[in-house]
Amino acid sequence: MDEKTRQNLIDAGCDEKFIKDFDCCCDKKACERLLSQHRRELLDEIHAKEKNIDCLDYLVYKMNRQ
Repeated sequence: MDEKTRQNLIDAGCDEKFIKDFDCCCDKKACERLLSQHRRELLDEIHAKEKNIDCLDYLVYKMNRQ
């Protein structure tokens, strides 16, 4: 794996295990599946944080109505 690809994976939040698994991919489709899975996990984290923010916003809304 070239250094630019490795750095891109690090910048995308991939850990060393993921990078090793990606480097050992036997074909393009397997690599794409790994990337898609990581993307889904990142989106799940974002959605969870959005829910947390919504809860805080609601609490502020309730406090301002009282």
